[in-house]
Parts: sequence; structure tokens; C-alpha cells
Amino acid sequence: MIITMQDIRKANMCARGTRAFFLAQGWDFQDFLKNGIDLEIVKASKDAMAQQVVEIIENGRE
Repeated sequence: MIITMQDIRKANMCARGTRAFFLAQGWDFQDFLKNGIDLEIVKASKDAMAQQVVEIIENGRE
């Protein structure tokens, strides 16, 4: 399953914070904006805020 910026916004998180998180993880933010990122990659980060996004997706997108 793919996480998109729309999912990030549903978790009430901003693009600026998401970009900073991606940079800290060594992930390509521009690629994420174009293609999304696999849920399992984000889940494996074990970051508490990232897990909030994972939960939103796993509990069903609106």
C-alpha cells in the first residue's frame, strides 16, 4: 500500500515537517510527492508520528 501526501494531511501533518522527516530518514521527498512511499518503509521507521499516518491508512482511508 502506498502513502501519499493526502494521507499525511489526513493525519493533520504539514508538508514542511514531512519534508524534514524524509530528509532525516534519507528518503527522497520529491519522489514521494510524485509517487508516494510504500507503507512498510514508513512503518519500519518506528517513528511515533509516522505510525500515526500508518494507523490512518491501516484503519481505512476515507
